[in-house]
Amino acid sequence: MNQIEIQTVFESADQPDQQQIQLWIDTALDDYEQDTEIVVRIVDEQESAELNEQYRHKSGPTNILSFPVDLPEGIELDLLGDLVICAPVVEKEALEQDKLLAHHWAHIIVHGVLHLLGYDHIDDDEAELMENKEIAILNKLHINNPYTEVNDK
Repeated sequence: MNQIEIQTVFESADQPDQQQIQLWIDTALDDYEQDTEIVVRIVDEQESAELNEQYRHKSGPTNILSFPVDLPEGIELDLLGDLVICAPVVEKEALEQDKLLAHHWAHIIVHGVLHLLGYDHIDDDEAELMENKEIAILNKLHINNPYTEVNDK
């Protein structure tokens, strides 16, 4: 069973609720056989920018930051890691990309969970593998491919 803890530091009218976030995380973890715990922290642009600078050495806020847990050998916990989501950035991107906001939230959360599982998009092969995995997971949720130029609303 996947346990989530949601920390809401920034609230907006169209944010997903815990049930939606749980569904998206559970769907992303369908093939993962271990029980997990994930902390989802919803933040403003300032906190996102500070964390992005501190951990990625990049300026400005970003849609999501993933922090996989790195436990010492011999320590076993179900904690998979933390996801820090900047709600204003997600909302702005959905508008700019002409995507349904809930679909973009789902995509960002699935993307973050895959990072927690070790997927990355540093090189083209890794990016293609990760994007294909995202598309397959989102398809299970009846959400269009987020990488197509135009998504139907």
